[in-house]
Amino acid sequence: MKKETYKRLETVALYAMAMAFLEALFVVYLRNISHPIGSSLFNLELGREAATIIMLACVGILAGRERHEKFSFFMFGFAIWDIFYYVFLKLVLNWPPSIMTWDTLFYIPVKWFSPVLAPVIVSVTLIMFSLAIEKAEGTKKKVVVKTKEEGLLIIGCVMILFTFIYDYLRIIVSGMSLSSSQLLSILNAYTPTTYNWPLFIIGELLLIVGIWMFYGRYK
Repeated sequence: MKKETYKRLETVALYAMAMAFLEALFVVYLRNISHPIGSSLFNLELGREAATIIMLACVGILAGRERHEKFSFFMFGFAIWDIFYYVFLKLVLNWPPSIMTWDTLFYIPVKWFSPVLAPVIVSVTLIMFSLAIEKAEGTKKKVVVKTKEEGLLIIGCVMILFTFIYDYLRIIVSGMSLSSSQLLSILNAYTPTTYNWPLFIIGELLLIVGIWMFYGRYK
């Protein structure tokens, strides 16, 4: 990769780490106020998450030149943010106690649950893909994700996403006969106990194969 590319990657990483630190502190305040999150704080949490994605998207847009490179920097920033979010929570709160501790990852459009290890693995994979794109950008070839590669990446992402949201969707479907207040109470009190690691691993392998196929064309 070019020296200029390394500088831009460092800039994106620095921004993402700073944002992760601020977000970790914000979560500390939220947890001191109320746990689990009440309805008013829930809306605040939705806004925080939307703002986070917007900030990372802005970084990608500003750091990249072509469309694929903008997406690459977005992935890189998202991954750095996600990893250091847990790093700073560990330093400030000594949480999570282990990498297998359950966490609520997102609330948009529904709650995402998983052990902390799962999103960290996904983040490392995103970094791999973003670096592969930047490697391809440094060659004289046109950067294109072929149909097979795209298919593997999409299927892998869908599988992993399903492992995150399955529990929440299952509760919603099984509680369709309940009132909205009853269903909300059940959802707020719910804590997962098992995670579909086999499906997650298959999804991760598909992502890695897709990334490797893409990277292999630009060695």
